[in-house]
Amino acid sequence: MVAVGLLCVAVAVLTWGFLRVWNSAAGLRSPEQAGLPRAGSRALLVIAHPDDEAMFFAPSVLGLARLEQRVSLLCFSSGNFYNQGEIRKKELLQSCEVLGIPPSRVMIIDNREFPDHPGVQWDTELVASTLLQHINVNDINLVVTFDAEGVSGHSNHVALYRAVRVLCTHAPVCECTSEVRLPPRSALVAPVTPGCPLHAHQRRSGPGQGT
Repeated sequence: MVAVGLLCVAVAVLTWGFLRVWNSAAGLRSPEQAGLPRAGSRALLVIAHPDDEAMFFAPSVLGLARLEQRVSLLCFSSGNFYNQGEIRKKELLQSCEVLGIPPSRVMIIDNREFPDHPGVQWDTELVASTLLQHINVNDINLVVTFDAEGVSGHSNHVALYRAVRVLCTHAPVCECTSEVRLPPRSALVAPVTPGCPLHAHQRRSGPGQGT
């Protein structure tokens, strides 16, 4: 766990340096110019396993904090593939503190519906429903998750991308949707267009239909 903490510190320092260079080259932009909600908006980072936040999203988290977004995190599994779930949950909380996300804004889902396994396809509708509920409860304006390839190709990562797409395609979740590139890797950000808030309302079913 100490090693993970040191790794996260190193990632944070390297990312800080990267953002300094990036800002010098491109000029510091306002959230609206960057295609993001205004300062004070509630951003949600959605990951599949503990360590995703540091391995794939540290630059995005620090960049959002720099733009004064209030970042929280939703992790869909405990990362128990090697029966180390309890250890990895503690490491996730430590990593998030280094990245500026307090424990009160971290939620870890730990149930058999979302196992940490590259060979298991998570149910897209169930992931989308779970995510939508979290968006509603926490009044989220911005969702950040993996790209279409899951960055590393892991099926659990891809499931999160597909769930966000389902929400934005088949339910009146947002007024508009776009994908934004955040350095140094791309991540899906939805919904993100200047002045475009997230409205998390479940679609009403018709007669004889389930929700």
